[in-house]
Amino acid sequence: MRIIALDASTELCTAALGDGTVWHERAEHAGQRHSELLLPMVRELVAEARIALSDVGGIAFGAGPGSFTGLRIACGVAQGLAFGAGLTVVGISTLEAMAEAARVQHGATRVVAALDARMREIYIAAYEYDGARWRLEHRSMVANGP
Repeated sequence: MRIIALDASTELCTAALGDGTVWHERAEHAGQRHSELLLPMVRELVAEARIALSDVGGIAFGAGPGSFTGLRIACGVAQGLAFGAGLTVVGISTLEAMAEAARVQHGATRVVAALDARMREIYIAAYEYDGARWRLEHRSMVANGP
């Protein structure tokens, strides 16, 4: 099944279309231009894969933590595309996705994932993989100091 994955929670704006084996990807340092970049990226990916949007099984978006505006942009684009094409939408935790990447790449089953929350703060979550799914052990935002 092909999926489209979108993320606008950081300064990068990213979009990918793939089936787990073959992926088409776009990424650009967006600053605050996510709303300008995301739809054209999706359009390019669909054209590159030579499919129609309705040939996709669903759309995933980065559900944070991250920039509140970026999260709304990715969610809104995912919902709008999905509504128009009759597709399923799934929000994916950025920190859990990082844990899954550590499992796939390194075999990790216990992961502490962290992201810069800016303003001297860090988003952090601890996960344990039970053989079938990730279980959240702890999540918080930690301040680095004054």
